Amino acid sequence: MRKGCVGNTVFVVIFALLFFASFALAQDAKGPAEKKEVQKEVKGEMPADTDSYVIGPEDVLFIHVWREELLTRQVPVRMDGKISLPVVNDVQAAGLTPLQLKETLAKRLKEFVDNPEVSVIVIEANSYKVFVYGEVRTPGVYRLRAETSILEIIPMAGGFTEWADKSDITIIRKENGKEKRIGANYNRIVKGKDPAVKLKAGDVIVVP
Repeated sequence: MRKGCVGNTVFVVIFALLFFASFALAQDAKGPAEKKEVQKEVKGEMPADTDSYVIGPEDVLFIHVWREELLTRQVPVRMDGKISLPVVNDVQAAGLTPLQLKETLAKRLKEFVDNPEVSVIVIEANSYKVFVYGEVRTPGVYRLRAETSILEIIPMAGGFTEWADKSDITIIRKENGKEKRIGANYNRIVKGKDPAVKLKAGDVIVVP
């Protein structure tokens, strides 16, 4: 009788060890995939058909041309707004969405490739950044990956300090080489009395 109990106990222990070993292996196998997704999110990758992100200088793009390894590569957007690719040479990228750049590249490549299938991915979104200063809890530089309003940037900067004047926010923007100042009353915007100002790359938001 005792031998039977010992045998059953040993069987249960072995079964439990096998179960936990299998579970651990499954978790290890799952780990790299999860890490890959996290890295992808941190790098700010965006699909080629997005219509919200506008490419700018200092962004890093991954250009993939199906079945054309020599044309598939990671490229930086230069300060003049252009990228360089074999065959087509310099192509204007800044000011376009990934989808628009995809279409531009496909047209340029038709001279050299039959029915080119192109995809464009933003690997690093470095150009769309704004600066938040003054009476916010975490002032500094904020890199954005989509259209953002004044209402959205304040929480990103940690919210207002207790001394902030919410009614007299200034947005300093450069347009055509000239400095433009835009006033924003946060209280009125929250109440729906004023429209929320949409931020542009390079905007400086000052909260007095």
